[in-house]
Amino acid sequence: MPELPEVETIIRDLRPKILDIGISKVEVLLPRIVKNQTQLFKKRLTGNSFISIERVGKVLIFYLRKGDKVLIVHLKMTGQLIYRQGKRIIAGGHSGEKQDFDLPNKHTRVIFYFADGSLLFFNDLRTFGYVKLIGLEELREVKKGFGVEPFSPEFTQEATRESLKKKIKARQTSIKAVLLNQEIITGLGNIYVDEVLFRAKVRPQRKASSLKKKEIEAILDSIRPVLLQAIKARGTTFNNYVDADGNTGNFVSRLMVYGRAGEKCKKCGAVIKKIKVAGRGTHYCAQCQK
Repeated sequence: MPELPEVETIIRDLRPKILDIGISKVEVLLPRIVKNQTQLFKKRLTGNSFISIERVGKVLIFYLRKGDKVLIVHLKMTGQLIYRQGKRIIAGGHSGEKQDFDLPNKHTRVIFYFADGSLLFFNDLRTFGYVKLIGLEELREVKKGFGVEPFSPEFTQEATRESLKKKIKARQTSIKAVLLNQEIITGLGNIYVDEVLFRAKVRPQRKASSLKKKEIEAILDSIRPVLLQAIKARGTTFNNYVDADGNTGNFVSRLMVYGRAGEKCKKCGAVIKKIKVAGRGTHYCAQCQK
């Protein structure tokens, strides 16, 4: 499942390709992927254009030139956005171990046709993802369901930091479960939570309420650097992620613990362990993390 760095990479790469280009046609191949009445969905988009793309956590938000709606896209576990212009294909999101760019294919759910001849395909193998047109008021409600955005100005504000510390300290679950909770801090997933906790020197199975103030501060201080490094490296891949230039992310070579069970810690030489925490495969170094 793409996490914040991967979704951010998709957005940055799609902006110069599709913004301000008229949408000439929309084809819906699997109606249940579209959380609107199909004909209304197509009507509102046809003849319109995207003027900006943003995100909240891992949800993509496409703003439209005309009308009072925005398009939200959630890739969930296996969603993928694939842009094609002529023979050029760029993709972002989930992909299988073997790419199938003979498009549309059996996993294509929605197709956006642009006036310049380019196309944007929404593919989804397991069909957990969705697209939906919503009003600005509903968008505000959607955003309310998410916690603090790591790259928002408020994330570094003292009041926000103190609020996050109290929320974390009040939880009786593992610190990993807390960081995966999108209602507290948005955008973190399994990979980057493990990396953040390694950087902060805290074991993922520690009960959040047991953490000292300095440990919580170290965790909060680690989030932005880890995510920024991942974005710079265009994300992480394990044979299932392709960025919007069709390249795999190269952050994998910089991972300190995730996916490295049985290997030596890059810092101390101890063997990286893998356990299950919050229902997820979790990696840590028992020597470096307390």
